[in-house]
Parts: sequence; C-alpha cells; structure tokens
Amino acid sequence: MPREARVDRRRYLQAIGGTVATLSVAGCQSGSGDSQTLTAGTAPGFPPFEMKQDGELVGFDVELLEAVIAASEYELSGWEELEFKSLIPALNNGNVDVVAAGMTINDDRDEAIDFSDPYYSSNQAIVVRESGSFSPSSLDDLSGATVGAQKGTTGESVIKDQLIEAGTVPESNYNAYGNYVLAVEDLLNENVDVIIIDVPVANSFVADRPIESAFVHETGEQFGFGVQSGNDELAGALNSGLTTVEDDGTYRDLTEKWFGQK
Repeated sequence: MPREARVDRRRYLQAIGGTVATLSVAGCQSGSGDSQTLTAGTAPGFPPFEMKQDGELVGFDVELLEAVIAASEYELSGWEELEFKSLIPALNNGNVDVVAAGMTINDDRDEAIDFSDPYYSSNQAIVVRESGSFSPSSLDDLSGATVGAQKGTTGESVIKDQLIEAGTVPESNYNAYGNYVLAVEDLLNENVDVIIIDVPVANSFVADRPIESAFVHETGEQFGFGVQSGNDELAGALNSGLTTVEDDGTYRDLTEKWFGQK
C-alpha cells in the first residue's frame, strides 16, 4: 500500500480517536485457485496483544489477525514465537509471512518492511514500583535512574534517543530485556527504577502486580502488521478481509474483550 494512503488513514484515526486494521502478507505461493497458507510471527510477553495463557498463544493481535485471515482467501498455517528483535529478520528471510506483535510503524522499520494500515494507537507509560518512593512526573525526573525496556521497542527508543543521548541517563543505567515480563520482574526485584512500556501493556501488568504508571509520555505511535516489501496485491486482498471484520463488528468485539473499549 502506498505510504500516502497509510498516512491518510493514520490522520483519520488520530482525528476520531479510534483504531482500525488491515493486513498484508508476503512469501506465499499456491497453485491457481488454491487457498494460500500464511505463517504468522509474534513475540509473546506483550499482554494483552500477545501472551501465553495455560500454554496457549492468546491476545488481541492473535485474534485480530486470525479473524482477518479467516475473512480472506488465505489460511493461517500457524504461529512462530520469536523475540521481538528477531521478527523483522524472520519476515525478510521468509520464515514468516506476516508479523503481528504490537509493532509501531516508524520510518526505520518502513525502510526494511511494509506495514498494513494502523490498527491501534498508543503512548508510552513510565512504570514504577507501587510501594516505592520514586514518583517521576516527566522524563527529566528520570535523571540518574536505572531504566529498562524491551529490545527493539518504542520504549527502548525513548530511552536511547531522549534519555541517554540527552545525558539524562548514562548508557550503563539502561537494562534491555527480551520481553516485558522479564522487565517487570526486574522492576519488582528493585534491579531497575523504571520501565518504559506501551500504555495498554502497562495497564495489563498494573492490574495484577504491585506496580503503577507514574505518568504517560505521549508518542502518538500506531501499530501495524509487518509484511515483506512490495506485496500490494496481497495487501489489497487482505484489506478486503479486514473491511469485513470491521463491518461485522468483530473488531469492536475484540477491543472490548481485550481492552474494555466499546
């Protein structure tokens, strides 16, 4: 899908405060008239988007992608579970056909892969221990703090670009993690003072752990499904499937189920 079309849809999302999704895929082959199968890649440990529950992969991204594919001419053959930083290489190497992992659309990633239209909007939460004495209210208040984030995420970008480069936090005070479950554990064990994480994911952790969001750092980021570059034909076919999911209320039902949003 041309970048201009994606930008127009993102502006529409920002104007209405809502979210919509589309999906495109790459690396699929089939005979004429046969159903094409897709392998999806994700990175569990990012609730409520993707996580393991009683050994099963569940979450908003999981159900949304499965619904979109079910409404199209394609079939989902299964999921590959990887670390977040490994998803784009797996996509470009053809090990997966589509990435559904709460992945923020940004210029750097747009140079490596293509994205669907955005399907969710988010900001970053600065999370601290509930019983701690540290109560920052801005990034400047993190001066000298030990901070953590998941590798390859927007949270990590905030730390590197706005804290370390600005001299607010020394690089030695940054702890990077393979997933946010490990980051939250380190926060609870007092190995870091703060973790920076997407707001809906922070809300999921805050609900059942003694941690809290000190403040929200507005980034205006938007999530999209990642696909190999240049697959406009497949993107169009799956966009039609997403339209069905939006029109029949499935998208609304999923946001209500996983985020409590109507």
